[in-house]
Amino acid sequence: MIVIADGGSTKTNWCLINEAGRKIHFNTEGYNPYFVTQEYIIESLKKGLPDHLEVDKLREVYYYGAGCSTDANKKKVGDAMSQVFVNAEVNIGHDLMASCRALLGDEPGFAAILGTGTNSCLYDGSDITLNIDSLGYFLGDEGSGCFIGKRILSDYMKGYMPKGLRESFYDTYGLTNEDIFDNIYNKPLPNRFCASFSKFIYDFKDTYEDYTFSTVEYAFTAFFENLVIHYPNYKDYALNCVGSVGYSFRDILSIVADRYEMGVGKIIRSPIDDLVDYHVQSAAKAKLKANM
Repeated sequence: MIVIADGGSTKTNWCLINEAGRKIHFNTEGYNPYFVTQEYIIESLKKGLPDHLEVDKLREVYYYGAGCSTDANKKKVGDAMSQVFVNAEVNIGHDLMASCRALLGDEPGFAAILGTGTNSCLYDGSDITLNIDSLGYFLGDEGSGCFIGKRILSDYMKGYMPKGLRESFYDTYGLTNEDIFDNIYNKPLPNRFCASFSKFIYDFKDTYEDYTFSTVEYAFTAFFENLVIHYPNYKDYALNCVGSVGYSFRDILSIVADRYEMGVGKIIRSPIDDLVDYHVQSAAKAKLKANM
């Protein structure tokens, strides 16, 4: 049995392929190595994996994760997972590569992630050839859920949010300014905390259409200005994107992309289904080649 996973900073989507070829999906929280320890990953997996998953029978694990772009971070996550999936060969890759394989397969193009965080790259059909670092939630991540969430929190705390929406925000979360400061500066996973509020604005997008549009449009414009337009000949590529933020606000994303004369390609919420298909097809190709 093998398992394939796409891990963001908030959530990880898993797919088990059993001996009969049946696909079984499940979720755990995300494990960005910049924000969690090995011990945290181990304990979270032990608690979060479904009871029916026979981890000792797994032979291969393919985990693509946010933050797994360096050898040190890959080792950190891989060592933790090897203590959970004790009989499996654990393969750790970057979530950006998962997005490329899900969105483009073996074809070249431009791929982006717009979820809790942001990332983007040019892909040649096999490898990532250029990646402009989004610099994470503190210095960048333009267009992400965290970026949008920070804008929402700022507007709420400063009193810039429309009165009715501000009241709904307090009714929903009951947060004071002091609570927000505490979550951002004292508690773990501030990126996940900020990103969670992008759902709030989505839930109220029809009631407060102008505020939603201006907030999200600002974020996507920053994504283009600070990242996309700095890729050589970016207008020659279609905008392919994975992530809950890009998918949920794809109408606004398309408007901004059109403004920058970039066509829109494939926009999906999660790469897991297409990523699993990629691995299944790759395995079939390898088996065919071996038998030739």
